[in-house]
Amino acid sequence: MNKITELFKIKYPVIQGGMIWNSGWKLASAVSNCGGLGLIGAGSMYPEILRENIQKCKKATDKPFGVNVPMLYPNIEEIMQIIVNEGVKIVFTSAGNPKTWTNFLKEKGITVVHVVSSSKFALKSQEAGVDAVVAEGFEAGGHNGREELTTMTLIPMVREKISIPLIAAGGIATGNAMLAAMVLGADGVQIGSRFAASVESSAHENFKQKVVAIGEGETHVTLKQLAPVRLIKNKFYEEVQTAYANCASVEDLKILLGRARAKRGMFEGDLDDGELEIGQVSGLIHEVKPVSDIMTDLISGFEKAQNEVSKFTF
Repeated sequence: MNKITELFKIKYPVIQGGMIWNSGWKLASAVSNCGGLGLIGAGSMYPEILRENIQKCKKATDKPFGVNVPMLYPNIEEIMQIIVNEGVKIVFTSAGNPKTWTNFLKEKGITVVHVVSSSKFALKSQEAGVDAVVAEGFEAGGHNGREELTTMTLIPMVREKISIPLIAAGGIATGNAMLAAMVLGADGVQIGSRFAASVESSAHENFKQKVVAIGEGETHVTLKQLAPVRLIKNKFYEEVQTAYANCASVEDLKILLGRARAKRGMFEGDLDDGELEIGQVSGLIHEVKPVSDIMTDLISGFEKAQNEVSKFTF
């Protein structure tokens, strides 16, 4: 056992990212059934839809699973109450101050993990009483930190500052990347993009096929004036770049973004006008696979990398 497998009572220190429009109960339960920790992504769910996903996940697995909650959620009080009422034991919080909900959740016996993008906020999370932190590098898909720190530099910086368990995220889709993150000081990894392109992901098939089709350099972080987000370069992305070239205001950008742009892209499959969030590591993802195959690849790749590293001498 390591710190992460012990904390969550799971077999492997692999956590599936709680991605909007990708992380429904099918994906979360599949990852948990394969020995990792599945997360339901509450960020794209109305309260009753979240409740339904939690209930279905409980029926689909007897293993631990959790819920990821962006704290900017407009119905946050109702969301947290549903989580408590449904008996969820693990919550990952993000996009907000960890002090806001950590005590409330821990008083209910819930394990709390907070997602950060710098050692400064990792330390604040530890001081707020969370049980672990996810340190997410700039390579990651979706909403990103403003610090632009890569995973390779971020993980050892965070490890230097905190004593609680540390989970690495951003740019990890293979077993050897998982080993590298743990050598740098992580106790486990959180993986998003690789699971977004899985059979069980709730994303539209068009989006999954786009993920496996794109190559190196075809994602970019934009919309920094609103909230930095890494997107696949498509028609919508180009419209954003044109808006910047024309010195668009924050209000102009909000109008361009509109409502449900991410839903249109990832859930409804509009590859032109939708927001397509995925990480840089998508260039290494070449096939939509079942979660069971992805987990097998991860663990076998990790073990192979361990053996290869042991041969290095100086």
